[in-house]
Amino acid sequence: MAAVARQRPGAGTRWAAGSGQSKRMQLTAEVAAGLARIALGHVTREYPHKLDHVLDSAADARAPRDLHPIFFGSFDWHSCVHSYWLLLTVRRLFPELPESAAITALVDGMLTPAAIEAERAYLDRPSARVFERPYGWAWLLALHAEAARHPDRRWDNSLAPLAEAFAARFRAYLPKQTYPIRVGTHFNTAFAFELALGWAETNDAKLAALICERARAYFGRDRDCQAWEPCADEFLSPALMEALLMRRVLGPACFEGWLSIFLPQLGRGEPATLFEPAIVSDRSDGKLVHLDGLNLSRAWCWKGIAPALGTGIGTDAAARHLEAGLAHVSGDFMGEHWLATFALLALCA
Repeated sequence: MAAVARQRPGAGTRWAAGSGQSKRMQLTAEVAAGLARIALGHVTREYPHKLDHVLDSAADARAPRDLHPIFFGSFDWHSCVHSYWLLLTVRRLFPELPESAAITALVDGMLTPAAIEAERAYLDRPSARVFERPYGWAWLLALHAEAARHPDRRWDNSLAPLAEAFAARFRAYLPKQTYPIRVGTHFNTAFAFELALGWAETNDAKLAALICERARAYFGRDRDCQAWEPCADEFLSPALMEALLMRRVLGPACFEGWLSIFLPQLGRGEPATLFEPAIVSDRSDGKLVHLDGLNLSRAWCWKGIAPALGTGIGTDAAARHLEAGLAHVSGDFMGEHWLATFALLALCA
């Protein structure tokens, strides 16, 4: 998501044009169509592009589309993957939209056997061992899980070789990952676990068990979180993301007890920083604009953990963060190439 180049979108990429703020706070057909139009506007846009690519020789200096015949758009590989997730989710939830027909045609044309194999074969490069770990790994699994929800297409079969390749990477890596990564950016362990576990619970019982075991080991004894956040370029809340994951791992009964130790003053509005939407000073800066994503991802997390608080404080915090984030989903390419996905996560929660 981070970047140095600035690109202003055309007027046609504005999302939910003409809708009021109250409508945008809900996932209506109009809002979904606007989010889909944003993603359709960049998912096959090759440039500008930020590669996660190691050059082993001069022959490896290749264009994004040559390296990744499917996920070459949206500025970077992982944003392209989760933009396809957004598009498929909109198609499933609002099949009657004109944008849904465009999504179907796009995905049918992109998920060819040759293109899937090229994406998978890229992972065989020795220098690609840590490619997109763990953020892109988790988003690819989420995309495969969403594809399986479309019974009129066999997109899940098409994506299965890629999904298995990334699941195998998780299975091999997690026993070696001694410590969690708690930063609020792409390397965050809890975020990757939340997405990957959603896939594994249906597709890979061994991976699901491994993720739960690792989550308990990493986070089970955490207490008195100070929530010193946000940092200047975070798009995830380390504290709230951990809580959202542990809600899934522990189940409702055990989660309430864990949360009362991890964030013991949460029901009283502390730490206060978790309740205050982040301020973005420059949305053309690919790092600073991450904070718009933080507001959206916090809204997603607050919605998930709010029932455990027993009051309206979590719901209110979710609404404040959602309002702050939705206002800036479109406007500058540095945010526009990825923020719609986090808006959809929050709206669907």
